Amino acid sequence: MRTGRPKGMLMLTTEERQRLQSLAHRSRSAPFLARRARIVLLCAEGRDNKIVARTLHVTPATVGKWRGRFVRDRLEGLYDEPRPGVRRTITDGQVEQVIIRTLETTPRGATHWSVRGMAKATGLSRMAISRIWRAFGLQPHRSETFKLSPDPLLVEKVRDIVGLYLNPPEHAAVFCVDEKPQIQALDRTQPLLPMQPGQVERRTHDYMRHGTTSLFAALNAKTSEVITQFHQRHRSVQFREFLDLIDARVPRDLDVHIIMDNYGTHKTPLIRNWFAKRPRFHIHFTPTYGSWLSLVERWFAELTNKQLRRGAHHSVSQLKAAIQAFIEAHQANPKPFVWTKTADQILASIARFAQRTVEVQAAQQTHKSRTTGTGH
Repeated sequence: MRTGRPKGMLMLTTEERQRLQSLAHRSRSAPFLARRARIVLLCAEGRDNKIVARTLHVTPATVGKWRGRFVRDRLEGLYDEPRPGVRRTITDGQVEQVIIRTLETTPRGATHWSVRGMAKATGLSRMAISRIWRAFGLQPHRSETFKLSPDPLLVEKVRDIVGLYLNPPEHAAVFCVDEKPQIQALDRTQPLLPMQPGQVERRTHDYMRHGTTSLFAALNAKTSEVITQFHQRHRSVQFREFLDLIDARVPRDLDVHIIMDNYGTHKTPLIRNWFAKRPRFHIHFTPTYGSWLSLVERWFAELTNKQLRRGAHHSVSQLKAAIQAFIEAHQANPKPFVWTKTADQILASIARFAQRTVEVQAAQQTHKSRTTGTGH
Protein backbone atom coordinates (compact mmCIF):
# COMPACT_ATOMS: atom_id res chain seq x y z
CA MET A 1 0.00 0.00 0.00
CA ARG A 2 1.40 3.36 -1.05
CA THR A 3 1.45 6.07 1.63
CA GLY A 4 2.81 8.93 -0.47
CA ARG A 5 6.21 10.48 -0.79
CA PRO A 6 8.03 10.51 2.57
CA LYS A 7 8.72 13.92 4.06
CA GLY A 8 11.66 15.13 6.07
CA MET A 9 11.26 15.15 9.85
CA LEU A 10 9.60 18.34 11.13
CA MET A 11 11.42 19.30 14.31
CA LEU A 12 9.78 21.37 17.09
CA THR A 13 11.30 23.19 20.00
CA THR A 14 9.78 22.69 23.46
CA GLU A 15 8.27 26.18 23.36
CA GLU A 16 6.78 25.61 19.90
CA ARG A 17 5.27 22.30 20.95
CA GLN A 18 3.65 23.85 24.03
CA ARG A 19 2.26 26.72 21.97
CA LEU A 20 0.90 24.35 19.31
CA GLN A 21 -0.75 22.15 21.91
CA SER A 22 -2.41 25.23 23.39
CA LEU A 23 -3.67 26.34 19.98
CA ALA A 24 -4.92 22.84 19.20
CA HIS A 25 -7.40 23.09 22.09
CA ARG A 26 -9.05 26.25 20.74
CA SER A 27 -11.56 24.36 18.62
CA ARG A 28 -14.42 26.66 19.64
CA SER A 29 -12.76 30.07 19.70
CA ALA A 30 -10.37 29.59 16.75
CA PRO A 31 -11.28 26.36 14.89
CA PHE A 32 -9.15 26.98 11.77
CA LEU A 33 -6.07 27.84 13.82
CA ALA A 34 -6.63 24.77 16.02
CA ARG A 35 -6.78 22.49 12.97
CA ARG A 36 -3.54 23.93 11.57
CA ALA A 37 -1.81 23.35 14.90
CA ARG A 38 -2.97 19.71 14.95
CA ILE A 39 -1.65 19.26 11.40
CA VAL A 40 1.81 20.46 12.44
CA LEU A 41 1.80 18.33 15.60
CA LEU A 42 0.98 15.16 13.65
CA CYS A 43 3.57 16.01 11.01
CA ALA A 44 6.13 16.48 13.77
CA GLU A 45 5.48 12.86 14.79
CA GLY A 46 6.86 11.80 11.41
CA ARG A 47 3.52 10.97 9.79
CA ASP A 48 2.97 11.26 6.04
CA ASN A 49 0.78 14.02 4.60
CA LYS A 50 -1.89 11.57 3.41
CA ILE A 51 -2.11 9.87 6.80
CA VAL A 52 -2.40 13.23 8.53
CA ALA A 53 -5.07 14.28 6.02
CA ARG A 54 -7.07 11.11 6.60
CA THR A 55 -6.77 11.46 10.38
CA LEU A 56 -8.00 15.09 10.43
CA HIS A 57 -10.48 14.75 7.53
CA VAL A 58 -8.77 17.32 5.33
CA THR A 59 -7.12 17.13 1.91
CA PRO A 60 -3.43 16.28 1.48
CA ALA A 61 -3.01 19.66 -0.21
CA THR A 62 -4.18 21.36 2.99
CA VAL A 63 -1.67 19.40 5.04
CA GLY A 64 1.11 20.27 2.59
CA LYS A 65 0.19 23.95 2.65
CA TRP A 66 0.33 24.37 6.43
CA ARG A 67 3.31 22.08 6.84
CA GLY A 68 5.21 24.20 4.34
CA ARG A 69 4.05 27.47 5.92
CA PHE A 70 5.26 26.29 9.34
CA VAL A 71 8.63 25.15 7.98
CA ARG A 72 9.09 28.56 6.35
CA ASP A 73 7.63 30.94 8.96
CA ARG A 74 7.26 28.73 12.07
CA LEU A 75 4.33 29.70 14.35
CA GLU A 76 3.71 33.00 12.55
CA GLY A 77 3.00 31.07 9.39
CA LEU A 78 -0.15 29.50 10.85
CA TYR A 79 -1.96 32.82 11.15
CA ASP A 80 -4.00 34.28 8.30
CA GLU A 81 -2.25 36.87 6.20
CA PRO A 82 -4.00 40.22 5.78
CA ARG A 83 -6.06 40.44 2.61
CA PRO A 84 -6.07 43.49 0.36
CA GLY A 85 -9.85 44.03 0.39
CA VAL A 86 -11.68 46.62 -1.68
CA ARG A 87 -9.72 49.62 -2.86
CA ARG A 88 -10.36 52.79 -0.85
CA THR A 89 -12.64 55.34 -2.46
CA ILE A 90 -12.25 58.03 0.25
CA THR A 91 -8.92 59.83 0.49
CA ASP A 92 -7.09 60.84 3.66
CA GLY A 93 -7.78 64.45 2.75
CA GLN A 94 -11.52 63.86 2.71
CA VAL A 95 -11.35 62.12 6.08
CA GLU A 96 -9.37 65.04 7.50
CA GLN A 97 -11.90 67.55 6.19
CA VAL A 98 -14.78 65.66 7.82
CA ILE A 99 -12.95 65.63 11.16
CA ILE A 100 -12.01 69.32 10.99
CA ARG A 101 -15.51 70.30 9.96
CA THR A 102 -17.01 68.23 12.77
CA LEU A 103 -14.73 69.71 15.44
CA GLU A 104 -14.46 73.32 14.32
CA THR A 105 -17.76 74.23 12.66
CA THR A 106 -21.50 73.93 13.17
CA PRO A 107 -24.20 73.68 10.52
CA ARG A 108 -26.30 76.69 9.71
CA GLY A 109 -29.12 77.12 12.21
CA ALA A 110 -28.05 74.21 14.44
CA THR A 111 -25.72 73.54 17.35
CA HIS A 112 -24.17 70.29 16.09
CA TRP A 113 -23.75 68.12 13.03
CA SER A 114 -25.84 65.08 12.19
CA VAL A 115 -24.80 62.21 9.94
CA ARG A 116 -27.25 63.35 7.26
CA GLY A 117 -26.17 66.97 7.51
CA MET A 118 -22.45 66.17 7.27
CA ALA A 119 -23.03 63.77 4.39
CA LYS A 120 -24.91 66.44 2.46
CA ALA A 121 -22.27 69.08 3.22
CA THR A 122 -19.30 66.92 2.19
CA GLY A 123 -20.83 64.87 -0.60
CA LEU A 124 -19.95 61.59 1.11
CA SER A 125 -22.38 58.85 2.02
CA ARG A 126 -24.03 58.67 5.42
CA MET A 127 -22.30 55.32 6.01
CA ALA A 128 -18.91 56.90 5.29
CA ILE A 129 -19.55 59.73 7.76
CA SER A 130 -20.71 57.25 10.39
CA ARG A 131 -17.57 55.14 9.94
CA ILE A 132 -15.25 58.15 10.14
CA TRP A 133 -16.90 59.42 13.30
CA ARG A 134 -16.78 55.96 14.87
CA ALA A 135 -13.12 55.50 13.98
CA PHE A 136 -12.14 58.79 15.65
CA GLY A 137 -14.56 58.55 18.60
CA LEU A 138 -16.69 61.54 17.53
CA GLN A 139 -20.28 61.71 18.79
CA PRO A 140 -21.74 65.14 17.94
CA HIS A 141 -25.24 64.05 19.01
CA ARG A 142 -24.10 63.52 22.61
CA SER A 143 -23.47 66.13 25.28
CA GLU A 144 -22.58 65.83 28.95
CA THR A 145 -22.59 68.29 31.84
CA PHE A 146 -19.97 69.02 34.49
CA LYS A 147 -19.47 71.42 37.38
CA LEU A 148 -16.07 72.42 38.71
CA SER A 149 -15.97 72.77 42.48
CA PRO A 150 -14.71 76.11 43.87
CA ASP A 151 -14.16 74.53 47.29
CA PRO A 152 -10.73 75.67 48.63
CA LEU A 153 -10.44 72.31 50.45
CA LEU A 154 -11.30 70.26 47.37
CA VAL A 155 -8.08 68.22 47.35
CA GLU A 156 -8.19 67.46 51.07
CA LYS A 157 -11.86 66.44 50.99
CA VAL A 158 -11.46 64.20 47.96
CA ARG A 159 -8.50 62.41 49.53
CA ASP A 160 -10.35 62.09 52.84
CA ILE A 161 -13.55 60.55 51.41
CA VAL A 162 -11.90 58.32 48.82
CA GLY A 163 -9.57 57.11 51.56
CA LEU A 164 -12.60 55.99 53.58
CA TYR A 165 -13.85 53.98 50.60
CA LEU A 166 -10.58 52.37 49.57
CA ASN A 167 -9.05 51.93 53.03
CA PRO A 168 -11.85 52.04 55.62
CA PRO A 169 -10.84 52.37 59.28
CA GLU A 170 -10.99 49.33 61.56
CA HIS A 171 -13.68 48.97 64.23
CA ALA A 172 -15.77 51.61 62.46
CA ALA A 173 -18.74 51.90 60.12
CA VAL A 174 -18.76 54.35 57.20
CA PHE A 175 -22.15 55.75 56.22
CA CYS A 176 -23.07 58.03 53.32
CA VAL A 177 -25.98 60.13 54.52
CA ASP A 178 -28.38 62.35 52.59
CA GLU A 179 -32.05 63.06 52.04
CA LYS A 180 -34.17 62.88 48.92
CA PRO A 181 -36.64 65.69 49.54
CA GLN A 182 -40.07 66.37 48.11
CA ILE A 183 -40.65 63.02 46.38
CA GLN A 184 -43.95 63.52 44.61
CA ALA A 185 -46.81 61.03 44.60
CA LEU A 186 -47.75 61.34 40.93
CA ASP A 187 -50.70 59.66 39.25
CA ARG A 188 -51.04 59.55 35.46
CA THR A 189 -54.17 61.08 33.93
CA GLN A 190 -54.55 58.10 31.58
CA PRO A 191 -54.03 54.36 32.15
CA LEU A 192 -50.58 52.91 31.52
CA LEU A 193 -50.32 51.03 28.22
CA PRO A 194 -48.16 47.98 29.04
CA MET A 195 -45.39 46.66 26.83
CA GLN A 196 -46.36 44.38 23.93
CA PRO A 197 -44.35 42.57 21.25
CA GLY A 198 -43.06 45.32 18.95
CA GLN A 199 -44.40 48.11 21.21
CA VAL A 200 -42.67 49.71 24.21
CA GLU A 201 -44.55 50.69 27.34
CA ARG A 202 -46.41 54.00 27.00
CA ARG A 203 -47.64 56.45 29.58
CA THR A 204 -48.96 59.98 29.41
CA HIS A 205 -46.60 62.85 30.12
CA ASP A 206 -49.18 64.73 32.22
CA TYR A 207 -50.02 63.77 35.78
CA MET A 208 -51.81 64.76 38.99
CA ARG A 209 -49.96 65.44 42.24
CA HIS A 210 -51.14 63.82 45.47
CA GLY A 211 -48.64 65.17 47.98
CA THR A 212 -44.95 64.64 48.77
CA THR A 213 -42.65 62.91 51.22
CA SER A 214 -38.94 63.14 52.04
CA LEU A 215 -36.68 60.12 52.43
CA PHE A 216 -33.62 60.19 54.68
CA ALA A 217 -31.08 57.45 53.93
CA ALA A 218 -27.75 56.27 55.33
CA LEU A 219 -25.90 53.81 53.11
CA ASN A 220 -23.28 51.56 54.67
CA ALA A 221 -20.35 51.95 52.27
CA LYS A 222 -19.03 48.46 52.99
CA THR A 223 -22.22 46.36 52.99
CA SER A 224 -24.62 48.60 51.00
CA GLU A 225 -27.27 48.11 53.66
CA VAL A 226 -29.39 51.21 54.26
CA ILE A 227 -31.02 52.88 57.22
CA THR A 228 -34.04 54.92 56.10
CA GLN A 229 -36.70 57.15 57.58
CA PHE A 230 -39.63 59.07 56.06
CA HIS A 231 -40.46 62.65 56.99
CA GLN A 232 -42.88 65.20 55.63
CA ARG A 233 -40.27 67.94 55.92
CA HIS A 234 -36.49 68.02 55.79
CA ARG A 235 -35.36 70.53 58.36
CA SER A 236 -32.62 70.13 60.95
CA VAL A 237 -35.17 68.76 63.44
CA GLN A 238 -35.98 65.86 61.14
CA PHE A 239 -32.30 65.33 60.38
CA ARG A 240 -31.54 65.07 64.10
CA GLU A 241 -34.25 62.42 64.45
CA PHE A 242 -32.61 60.49 61.65
CA LEU A 243 -29.22 60.76 63.32
CA ASP A 244 -30.82 59.35 66.48
CA LEU A 245 -31.96 56.37 64.41
CA ILE A 246 -28.44 55.81 63.05
CA ASP A 247 -27.03 56.06 66.56
CA ALA A 248 -29.48 53.43 67.79
CA ARG A 249 -28.86 51.05 64.87
CA VAL A 250 -25.05 51.02 64.90
CA PRO A 251 -23.42 48.90 67.64
CA ARG A 252 -21.98 50.96 70.47
CA ASP A 253 -18.49 49.50 70.12
CA LEU A 254 -18.08 50.94 66.61
CA ASP A 255 -17.03 54.43 65.59
CA VAL A 256 -19.29 56.01 62.97
CA HIS A 257 -17.95 58.02 60.03
CA ILE A 258 -20.64 60.13 58.34
CA ILE A 259 -20.11 61.37 54.75
CA MET A 260 -22.60 64.10 53.85
CA ASP A 261 -22.92 67.23 51.74
CA ASN A 262 -22.96 70.87 52.75
CA TYR A 263 -26.75 71.27 52.90
CA GLY A 264 -27.77 73.93 55.44
CA THR A 265 -29.71 71.54 57.71
CA HIS A 266 -26.49 69.54 58.23
CA LYS A 267 -24.68 72.48 59.83
CA THR A 268 -27.18 74.13 62.17
CA PRO A 269 -26.31 74.61 65.86
CA LEU A 270 -28.78 71.84 66.70
CA ILE A 271 -26.82 69.35 64.58
CA ARG A 272 -23.41 70.62 65.68
CA ASN A 273 -24.39 70.15 69.32
CA TRP A 274 -25.68 66.65 68.58
CA PHE A 275 -22.33 65.61 67.09
CA ALA A 276 -20.38 67.36 69.86
CA LYS A 277 -22.10 65.16 72.48
CA ARG A 278 -21.27 61.95 70.58
CA PRO A 279 -17.51 61.61 70.14
CA ARG A 280 -17.79 58.28 68.30
CA PHE A 281 -19.29 60.14 65.31
CA HIS A 282 -16.86 61.66 62.80
CA ILE A 283 -18.08 64.02 60.07
CA HIS A 284 -16.70 64.17 56.51
CA PHE A 285 -18.19 66.85 54.24
CA THR A 286 -18.13 66.43 50.48
CA PRO A 287 -16.69 69.38 48.49
CA THR A 288 -18.99 72.10 47.23
CA TYR A 289 -20.81 70.72 44.14
CA GLY A 290 -19.22 67.38 44.97
CA SER A 291 -22.16 65.31 46.23
CA TRP A 292 -21.26 62.74 43.53
CA LEU A 293 -18.59 61.59 46.00
CA SER A 294 -21.33 60.22 48.26
CA LEU A 295 -22.37 56.65 47.38
CA VAL A 296 -25.88 57.22 48.71
CA GLU A 297 -26.51 59.40 45.63
CA ARG A 298 -25.91 56.30 43.52
CA TRP A 299 -28.48 54.44 45.62
CA PHE A 300 -30.98 57.28 45.17
CA ALA A 301 -30.44 57.01 41.41
CA GLU A 302 -31.32 53.29 41.59
CA LEU A 303 -34.49 54.16 43.51
CA THR A 304 -35.46 56.75 40.91
CA ASN A 305 -34.77 54.53 37.90
CA LYS A 306 -36.32 51.34 39.21
CA GLN A 307 -39.30 52.64 41.18
CA LEU A 308 -40.09 56.35 41.04
CA ARG A 309 -39.70 57.44 37.42
CA ARG A 310 -42.27 55.04 35.97
CA GLY A 311 -44.44 54.65 39.04
CA ALA A 312 -48.01 55.91 39.47
CA HIS A 313 -49.23 56.57 43.02
CA HIS A 314 -52.67 57.73 44.13
CA SER A 315 -51.52 58.91 47.56
CA VAL A 316 -48.48 59.57 49.71
CA SER A 317 -49.07 56.36 51.64
CA GLN A 318 -49.02 54.39 48.38
CA LEU A 319 -45.80 56.17 47.37
CA LYS A 320 -44.20 55.27 50.71
CA ALA A 321 -45.30 51.65 50.30
CA ALA A 322 -43.67 51.49 46.87
CA ILE A 323 -40.43 53.01 48.19
CA GLN A 324 -40.47 50.63 51.15
CA ALA A 325 -40.88 47.68 48.77
CA PHE A 326 -37.77 48.83 46.89
CA ILE A 327 -35.86 49.20 50.17
CA GLU A 328 -36.84 45.70 51.33
CA ALA A 329 -35.82 44.18 48.01
CA HIS A 330 -32.47 45.95 48.25
CA GLN A 331 -31.94 44.87 51.86
CA ALA A 332 -32.68 41.23 50.96
CA ASN A 333 -29.68 41.17 48.61
CA PRO A 334 -27.50 44.25 49.10
CA LYS A 335 -24.64 44.55 46.63
CA PRO A 336 -22.00 47.11 47.60
CA PHE A 337 -21.12 49.84 45.15
CA VAL A 338 -17.43 49.31 44.41
CA TRP A 339 -15.37 52.50 44.34
CA THR A 340 -12.51 52.04 41.88
CA LYS A 341 -10.83 55.40 41.22
CA THR A 342 -8.11 56.66 43.49
CA ALA A 343 -7.97 60.23 44.74
CA ASP A 344 -5.06 60.93 42.39
CA GLN A 345 -7.06 59.75 39.38
CA ILE A 346 -10.05 61.89 40.35
CA LEU A 347 -7.94 64.99 40.94
CA ALA A 348 -6.11 64.45 37.65
CA SER A 349 -9.46 64.27 35.85
CA ILE A 350 -10.63 67.46 37.55
CA ALA A 351 -7.33 69.13 36.59
CA ARG A 352 -7.85 68.18 32.93
CA PHE A 353 -11.36 69.66 32.95
CA ALA A 354 -10.08 72.81 34.63
CA GLN A 355 -7.20 73.17 32.17
CA ARG A 356 -9.46 72.67 29.18
CA THR A 357 -11.95 75.18 30.60
CA VAL A 358 -9.17 77.78 30.89
CA GLU A 359 -8.00 77.07 27.33
CA VAL A 360 -11.51 77.37 25.88
CA GLN A 361 -12.15 80.60 27.78
CA ALA A 362 -8.88 82.04 26.50
CA ALA A 363 -9.71 81.02 22.93
CA GLN A 364 -13.17 82.59 23.18
CA GLN A 365 -11.72 85.80 24.59
CA THR A 366 -9.14 85.97 21.79
CA HIS A 367 -11.83 85.40 19.17
CA LYS A 368 -14.02 88.07 20.76
CA SER A 369 -11.15 90.56 20.80
CA ARG A 370 -10.40 89.96 17.13
CA THR A 371 -13.99 90.31 16.01
CA THR A 372 -14.59 93.50 18.02
CA GLY A 373 -11.17 95.00 17.32
CA THR A 374 -10.33 95.52 20.99
CA GLY A 375 -7.23 93.30 21.04
CA HIS A 376 -3.78 94.77 21.67
